[in-house]
Amino acid sequence: MHIHLEGPSLTTCPQCKEKKLSHAVCKECGYYKGREVVDVLKKEKEGKSKEKSKKEEDKDEKPLTMDGLSKKEK
Repeated sequence: MHIHLEGPSLTTCPQCKEKKLSHAVCKECGYYKGREVVDVLKKEKEGKSKEKSKKEEDKDEKPLTMDGLSKKEK
């Protein structure tokens, strides 16, 4: 058989010079055709705040012991 698969064609982002897919928003800087389409820094800040809230929730929960597991209702 003569089946040949090629990887995706990558181009260089004119803003940050990172590799990106053709005709797609750059994942590193959020620009497409010279305009900022996605606010990358905003997403990073939201992600960090979500991680902090998850950590705080985990602190509130007490670790289960063997006795606690046996008493826990199903």
